[in-house]
Amino acid sequence: MFEKGLLAGKRILVTGGGSGLGAAMGRRFVALGAELIICGRRLELLEAAAARMREDFAAKVAAVRCDIRDGAAVDAMMEGVWREAPLDVLVNNAAATFIAQTEQLSFRAVDAILAPTLHGAMYCTLAAGKRWIEGKHKGVVLSILSTSTITGRAFTVPSAMAKSAVLAMTKSLAVEWGPKGIRTVAIAPGAFPTPGASSQLRPEGRDQSWSSTNPLGRTGEHGELADLASFLISDRAGYINGEMVVQDGGARLRGSGAEDLLQWTDEQWEKQRASRSKGSG
Repeated sequence: MFEKGLLAGKRILVTGGGSGLGAAMGRRFVALGAELIICGRRLELLEAAAARMREDFAAKVAAVRCDIRDGAAVDAMMEGVWREAPLDVLVNNAAATFIAQTEQLSFRAVDAILAPTLHGAMYCTLAAGKRWIEGKHKGVVLSILSTSTITGRAFTVPSAMAKSAVLAMTKSLAVEWGPKGIRTVAIAPGAFPTPGASSQLRPEGRDQSWSSTNPLGRTGEHGELADLASFLISDRAGYINGEMVVQDGGARLRGSGAEDLLQWTDEQWEKQRASRSKGSG
């Protein structure tokens, strides 16, 4: 689909790049010639993913442990990255979510979503952006968002809030940082199932068919999102700035994706809370 060297010479950092969509994007980036850095909290997972990419693509891939919820840790990571060479692209991919009745959420549960999804994305963007601006180096920030930024989404309210805030950041910085050679863009994926997302958003008792309400009758393929991301961060997309591209097969035109949960009973919600508490214990 793309020229083999589309991303040659690009240094790219993907947060949450050890698994799921982050790893899928990373693999596509290195296949197109990029140098990749993946970060997250689980170093063993990151190193295993990096090793597979190095073996499969003979590419330069580094794994860095970083809790992006900690601004000081983010700044230290970026300092280490820049010590070798500036980044060219930051992909804000790491996030957290789970379904819950909003009135039942504790403050701690809300913070567990906002910390990586909003604060982490902002910390990483600030840490990269200030270095790009100080060094007069062009850059791209790609944020992976959600169609909840368009429709809202019941029962995942902290996530919808956080993703909407990052979209506001994307639009705002497009104007503020565009003159400095920094583009900010975003993708709002629909259903691209991963083990992590499925366990949090499609628990037992909920319709397991992600594709049942999609006009195309299917879910997205990870390679499709990786291809879109590759284009948006490439120089060929150099005139796209401040935009969020929706990639959901048209699902948002039928609803927000949470309507089925309006029919859940108190017993189902209690079972879900107990399951989540057990899983986090």
